[in-house]
Amino acid sequence: MTTAIFLLFGSFVVLMALGVPIAFAIGLATTATFLLFMGVDQSLFIVAQQMASGLDSFTLLAIPFFILAGNIMNRGGIAMRLINFAKVLGGRLPGALAHCNVIANMMFGSISGSAVASAAAVGGVMAPLQKKEGYDPAFSAAVNIASCPTGLLIPPSATLIVYSLITGGTSIAALFVAGYLPGILMGLGLMIVAGVIAKRRGYPVAPRPALSEVMVAARDAALPLGLIVIVMGGIISGVFTATEASAAAVLYTLVLALVWYREITIKDLPAILIESAVTTSVVLLMIGASIAMSRVMAFGGIPFAISDFLLGLSDNPIAILLAINVALLVVGTFMDMTPALLIFTPIFMPVVKGLGMDPVHFGIVMTLNLCIGICTPPVGSALFVGCSVGGTSIAKVIRPLLPFYAVLFGLLMLVTYVPDISLFLPRLLLGYQ
Repeated sequence: MTTAIFLLFGSFVVLMALGVPIAFAIGLATTATFLLFMGVDQSLFIVAQQMASGLDSFTLLAIPFFILAGNIMNRGGIAMRLINFAKVLGGRLPGALAHCNVIANMMFGSISGSAVASAAAVGGVMAPLQKKEGYDPAFSAAVNIASCPTGLLIPPSATLIVYSLITGGTSIAALFVAGYLPGILMGLGLMIVAGVIAKRRGYPVAPRPALSEVMVAARDAALPLGLIVIVMGGIISGVFTATEASAAAVLYTLVLALVWYREITIKDLPAILIESAVTTSVVLLMIGASIAMSRVMAFGGIPFAISDFLLGLSDNPIAILLAINVALLVVGTFMDMTPALLIFTPIFMPVVKGLGMDPVHFGIVMTLNLCIGICTPPVGSALFVGCSVGGTSIAKVIRPLLPFYAVLFGLLMLVTYVPDISLFLPRLLLGYQ
């Protein structure tokens, strides 16, 4: 058992340190660990079989569809319409453009389902505007980096779909609805920090918009935001599943971008489809490799060994949950969300079940925790994209990010130890028990 744990995670860490792509690092570490229990031919066959069977899931079809819908909206002129609406909502607050950045990330991220896409689209528009009004580029980038993951909590979220799959069918509808309050609190917390800093630095407040400007901005944002109503309304009412909702999202965004806004043409579709296919293949390769790793962990009894170890350290649920959160925060600094979710959910699920923690609640805690990870060095994807579009360096942006990290960690503790923040809406709207 101890040999399997050290071989699996030791080889994985070494391969990552050598610069091996994460999906291949996971696959090679998994194969090496299977070799402890069986021959070469059997190990290779089982890893390949587990990767293929793990991806043979109707639920997983939602991921390529949501990726495609997000790419269509990225190309279809959606970002600017949402940013204009965000300006109206946050324009009268100190540091108006910083608040606009947070609000736009909350809206665009929830629609596109991608923190990186949100950081690139919203940050690319906001950075020049903020620089023109005298904002420090490092501060602007910090606001964008910290707020772009909010859309991973506010549904529809591919991350929560993956969590549902790996936990054996936790209700996607309940997970989606559970993400609203934590996602909104995340955005509000970041806006408070941004507002305090902006007031101290004397950043400008936008002039009061005319009623006509408000109406135009609201009208332009209504149709993009209508996607959330269609997807969530359909799932909550039982009209369609999350997978069917993702297909409806593609159809809706295609009509919006191609027919209504006419920001793209038929000639643009092959490039969008290819881009979506490439992104999907990367995500699904990581998912397949991670599922194979979770199988070898189950085969070797690793999750239960770690569970027994953690539960043996203390009988205090507060201490155990704190230890899990710290472990996930460390993991998030060097591993992307999807493989981290797929690898560590099976490890920690027996622990939290032993504590009586609801799986929906734990799914939101894990997602929020790993959202922080993609904003942190050394390999945070949102950190790199945010610095790139913000025209600054990682070294310069870390210090402005510290107060945002503090708020995010405080929110993580609040969501961890107050289950009703996650479970109130599922119970109210879905009768979740």
